[in-house]
Amino acid sequence: MSTHNKRIIAASLATATCSLLGTSVVAPVQAQEDPGWDFNTALLYYGESDGRVQDVSLNVLARRAFVDDRFLTLGLAVDTLTGATPSGALAYDGPQTFTRPSGLATYTTPANQTPLDDSFLDTRVALTAGWQQPFARLYSFNVGLSASKEYDYLHLGANLGLSRDFNKRNTTLSLGVAFSQDDLEPVGGAPLPLSAMLDVGDLSNRSGDQSKDVTDLVLGLTQVINRDLLVQLNYSFSKSTGYLNDPYKFLSVVDGSTGDPISRTPAPGDSGPLHEYRFESRPDERSKHSVYGQAKYNMSGKVLDLSYRYMSDDWDIDSHTLEARYRWPFGDRRYLEPHVRYYTQSAAEFYRIGLVDGATPPRFASSDYRLGDFDAMTVGLKYGWKTRSDNDMSIRLEYYTQDGSAPSDQIIGNQAGRVLYPDLDAIIAQFSYRF
Repeated sequence: MSTHNKRIIAASLATATCSLLGTSVVAPVQAQEDPGWDFNTALLYYGESDGRVQDVSLNVLARRAFVDDRFLTLGLAVDTLTGATPSGALAYDGPQTFTRPSGLATYTTPANQTPLDDSFLDTRVALTAGWQQPFARLYSFNVGLSASKEYDYLHLGANLGLSRDFNKRNTTLSLGVAFSQDDLEPVGGAPLPLSAMLDVGDLSNRSGDQSKDVTDLVLGLTQVINRDLLVQLNYSFSKSTGYLNDPYKFLSVVDGSTGDPISRTPAPGDSGPLHEYRFESRPDERSKHSVYGQAKYNMSGKVLDLSYRYMSDDWDIDSHTLEARYRWPFGDRRYLEPHVRYYTQSAAEFYRIGLVDGATPPRFASSDYRLGDFDAMTVGLKYGWKTRSDNDMSIRLEYYTQDGSAPSDQIIGNQAGRVLYPDLDAIIAQFSYRF
């Protein structure tokens, strides 16, 4: 099971955090709401091809309006994840045997298949709470708390936001800050960086529980251009320190001439890996900078939503995200909304498809495909309607595909004819109901 995968797949918590920080889409200005509760619920299915990760997620967001523009927001997310995820080892012409994360058993991958860790199984429960209210004449603030728990992971966070209106309330400047602490309790213990995978029952390369701290800062500007056009610009900074490894990812140790995994023989009477593997090692700090721009344009009832995000970090990853939505109403109570998203990123400076036997090991190395050079595309369609009681319902169906490549200067011998980067296809389906 990969804790880092859970962060990627179960994106609802990250979305909620961004919303509390003020980085989500700015809602249109509304008149004072009558005091009462508003509920937004969603049931989401995410399924990867070839028996990989499957996620069923239930999200509930409850919002209580009070007089004087004060709001209480409570959120609940429950995710159930199953399936298999790439371990980081290279595909090979013969079968490969690995020690499970617990260190208490082995599993085998058939020849010419991407090695997958099939112990990916967990349930995540996440809670959020936020309070928003104005103060003085042109200011408002919000505070929030977040927590989530998995079998091997605990997240606790807090955030604070402040905004001020200018220019007859057509301009809003906002500032948000968030702090979180994540405690990791990897199954079997956290492997020492670049330590070898050992025989079953040998946990001498494991350490105790680990933790990391994350600080996020967001500065945002929202501008009403005219009655039909709204634009937003955000700058974000994120600093992570502590244990940033994925304790379930490792690299193949390969021959410098053939590129084949180096054979290994377990100790007499023991079972264990039949080739050499070493657990990944990442820096214990990461700083990310990103700039985000969005424009919403109303065209006689049809709404075009365009956004772009650029991110750069000190791991040498640069990414670009382009996204477009077009809400097309038909009739008074129904609409269609096609969606397209394109994402591309460069590889981390320590991304390696494998480690060469006998060579001086690098200080940092990871074969996690999410740190590699890849492109991803999401296309989908959302259909929404109002019920007879004026509640909102919608159905969304999307297709996600990801295609990457291994660095050409790292490909050795027989590796040229093998799959070195596991491509990915997935289906996303969601049903939402607001009342």
